[in-house]
Amino acid sequence: MRGVPTNDGRSEDLLRQVSERAQAFGRRMAAAPQGAGAPGRVVERDDGLDRPDPVVARYLHREGVVEVFTDAVALCEDLVELLGWRAWFPTGSVRAAAVAHERAHHLVAERHAAELRGAVGVPALRLGRWVRWAHVAGAEELAAHAFAQQALGLGRSPLLVTAAATTCLEAALAPPSRTDVVKEF
Repeated sequence: MRGVPTNDGRSEDLLRQVSERAQAFGRRMAAAPQGAGAPGRVVERDDGLDRPDPVVARYLHREGVVEVFTDAVALCEDLVELLGWRAWFPTGSVRAAAVAHERAHHLVAERHAAELRGAVGVPALRLGRWVRWAHVAGAEELAAHAFAQQALGLGRSPLLVTAAATTCLEAALAPPSRTDVVKEF
């Protein structure tokens, strides 16, 4: 959550509390019966790594569709294997977690946005006993990862795989440093 401009003025302690509360909300949401209203269909594409901001999956609200990007899923599955995390993320769980994660975004958008803001507990405005809870950038993302972990019974949050993939891609796509260029000559 640090590094997001709207969170720059918030203390580390507050961001830690927001993180814990958002994740707890995601776990509670996964444990609750949700009924109808899930995204309509899942569509697979293979260009998730070809984008300026690589993506494993995304929820298209207007269409009610979850897009899963098979190339990014394959990269993440390979990373899980390479890093020895298979006990935490069984084969196929990256795709399942991506779909569950996007389902959480759907549920928040359709039914639980105000509840999430209240659970996070950061006031935007207070007028006497009335409180308008703030949107905190990153809270929904943390809730969605916790939702996926809880819903699938994963050993760790899928955020771990996301962080590993991001680090891997940033390292692969980073321009060489001046030191690297000098070493080659």
